[in-house]
Amino acid sequence: MKTKHVLYASLAVMAGLIAFAVLFLEAFLALLNQPALYGHARFVHIVAATFFFANAVVGMLWERRALASGRKDVILHTYETVAWLDARVSSPLIIVALVAGLMLSVIAGDLWEIGWLSWAFVLFLFSGAFWVLSDIPTQYKVKRLMAALDPADPALPGELTRLLRLRWWISLAGVTPLVLVFALMVYKPDLPAIAALFR
Repeated sequence: MKTKHVLYASLAVMAGLIAFAVLFLEAFLALLNQPALYGHARFVHIVAATFFFANAVVGMLWERRALASGRKDVILHTYETVAWLDARVSSPLIIVALVAGLMLSVIAGDLWEIGWLSWAFVLFLFSGAFWVLSDIPTQYKVKRLMAALDPADPALPGELTRLLRLRWWISLAGVTPLVLVFALMVYKPDLPAIAALFR
């Protein structure tokens, strides 16, 4: 299956979950509210979130090192591998982490009434929205430029190199909120809930 098909399928699953939650909220909450599965959901959530975060950070560092090498073959291979991992590993892990996290939040109580949890969820959503709005369009531009490369040319075009360098900053901006999410999950600080800000 092509990378873009896996990515589209993952986005379709996420959209389907959102639509199901909006249209059938009570059924969705009942599906998530399974206290007997709390330990399993917690384990799955921690593993999925950790693997997703690790894949994002390692991908960033790997791309940075490839660009520093200046070698066209290394840069292209690295980018293609990172894009493959994003579609086939990161996308499914995001879905699993999100569903398990939502299950944990429903069991714990109202997501918007628990301070640290509501902030962690908003930061997670912000990170995801940032990636969807900035990284995915950049990836499509990169792929289009790569498809037009002359195999005989030993150097990469300046525009392609610029976009690959831009991905570092996009990835850094997308990963930074996730560091805060991990800190909130571990330390569970006493913060005002987001719902309290709208009262």
